[in-house]
Amino acid sequence: MQSCSSVTARKALFLRNEGDEKFPNLKTEAVFEEENPPAHSQGSDCPGRVSESSHSGQRSAVETTDWHELEEKRFARQVAAAAERLLRGERATSLIVVAPPRTLAELSSTFHDDVRGRIVAELAKDLTKHPVSDIEEHLRDAG
Repeated sequence: MQSCSSVTARKALFLRNEGDEKFPNLKTEAVFEEENPPAHSQGSDCPGRVSESSHSGQRSAVETTDWHELEEKRFARQVAAAAERLLRGERATSLIVVAPPRTLAELSSTFHDDVRGRIVAELAKDLTKHPVSDIEEHLRDAG
């Protein structure tokens, strides 16, 4: 049995392939959705400042924290942990990961070795807003 997951910063789909590699028949196992507002809506509205030295009196702005980026990374860690739980609790033997390029990179570095060892393919696309039939088509085309 093969599972597939598709991820964006806000949504992750876990789909089970009840078909085969040539003719996928995906069924939804789990859906994770989470709000991640733009960075300007999160955190403070202006960066902090630091003094360069006590004698010069000059001050420099501190780079603002990208709260949106931090939230994307946190969500990727949650999805990686959910994939690990799913693979350990189910009879899935392999995993195809579909995610936007940045999220795919974050997931790849976050996955536990057990999960990484079961990944048979990765597709750098955002398909979470597509119907399952479109995702099946993308997987057929990629395979």
